[in-house]
Amino acid sequence: MLAGGKSNRMGEDKSLINWHGKEQRYHMADMLEEFCDEVFISCRDDEQQDGVDKGYNTLRDTFIGLGPMGGILSALREQPDAAWLVVACDLPLVDRTVIQTLTDNRNTNAIATAFKSDYKDLPEPVITIYEPESYDILLQFLSEGITCPRKVLINSNVHLLTNPGNDALANANTPEEAERIRAIIKSNINV
Repeated sequence: MLAGGKSNRMGEDKSLINWHGKEQRYHMADMLEEFCDEVFISCRDDEQQDGVDKGYNTLRDTFIGLGPMGGILSALREQPDAAWLVVACDLPLVDRTVIQTLTDNRNTNAIATAFKSDYKDLPEPVITIYEPESYDILLQFLSEGITCPRKVLINSNVHLLTNPGNDALANANTPEEAERIRAIIKSNINV
């Protein structure tokens, strides 16, 4: 669960937003427990890590200042033989069906299994299963100054899944996007 961002555009910590009855970091961590052997909330530093409820595992970034790439690399460094299902806290419409689709269609022969994003059908790097082999490839790109996980996925052997649609991968990075997401959630509740 990637929750280590600074949320500058949102103006508040996106991992703390209550979309579904609890803070998003806990909502997503609880959901991921159905699909993963272990679940970790990724934190950018000790201060953020100390703010997480003790009932949840945390993983502090060891690759500092790299955004999502830092959290992904830190996870792969922590358990290099494990595949990591990564989901960012700013995807509040991701549900069990989306996660099930991703896990059911995992391709271990690729470095990652990802959905096509809402943007030009490019890989969505913050809801992806990263295979252990992806660590060396991510490091190689990092050594070339590339810190965008999407660019790594675009230029690597990735298994791409059809976008699940229904705004499932909609990001909430700004107050305006958050209002749009709230309206979608409210309309789904009223159905």
